[in-house]
Amino acid sequence: MARSPAQVALRLITLLLLLPAAWSATFTMTNNCGYTVWPGLLSGAGTAPLSTTGFALAQGASATVTAPASWSGRMWARTLCAEDAAGKFTCATGDCGSGALQCNGGGAAPPASLVEFTLDGSGGMDFFDVSLVDGYNLPMLVVPQGAAAAGSTGGPKCMATGCLVDLNAACPAALKVASAGAASSAAVGGSAMACRSACEAFGSPEYCCSGAYGSPSTCRPSAYSQYFKSACPRAYSYAYDDSTSTFTCAAGTNYAITFCPSTTR
Repeated sequence: MARSPAQVALRLITLLLLLPAAWSATFTMTNNCGYTVWPGLLSGAGTAPLSTTGFALAQGASATVTAPASWSGRMWARTLCAEDAAGKFTCATGDCGSGALQCNGGGAAPPASLVEFTLDGSGGMDFFDVSLVDGYNLPMLVVPQGAAAAGSTGGPKCMATGCLVDLNAACPAALKVASAGAASSAAVGGSAMACRSACEAFGSPEYCCSGAYGSPSTCRPSAYSQYFKSACPRAYSYAYDDSTSTFTCAAGTNYAITFCPSTTR
């Protein structure tokens, strides 16, 4: 017997309701720094690319990027960027090596503060963190937003994370990346424009959690990683800093990412 259009529509709706939910997310980036930053975005292997991989974000401006369901990847802010006479685009910190405004699959050269996401992962949860494992170039804050982040729905670890402190000002001498000149120093507010990780600075296995130190039991916090951790307790300070640095929210949560939150401007 032929079904009426209403019956067909009802059947389609029922089938759709039985399918697993696929949640997208929006990332709203705001630049609260006293200078322009250039966000970079890198999708994980096997993950659909975003609509942009890099753009300029003026002081006080905001921009929104939508990520597809089950997206994973990382974001960061490049600083002190310019284009040379030949049209090559480079940045003093966080450069992605593409030679262009768009990163086009390139990741951030350390040192750079990173925010990392895995959307709609295990148990229908988003996983996210702010990482200083590759060093630090500016403060950043990530705040979950929307109904999925609220109350018991979001989960006990659905909360803001980030690094709100200006680590460049007191960066240990062995980790400091000095500004290229007076103009650069003024732009980032100090004599250092970035602070390296101990792994990048020294390259030794005990700092890089490699070789004989490639497990949580053998790679322990160093005095350098503890400098990052004491200043930014919710951020990753070294490779195995998982327990206090990974946060989760229900899939469907949106996220506000602020570069240079107001407390550090």
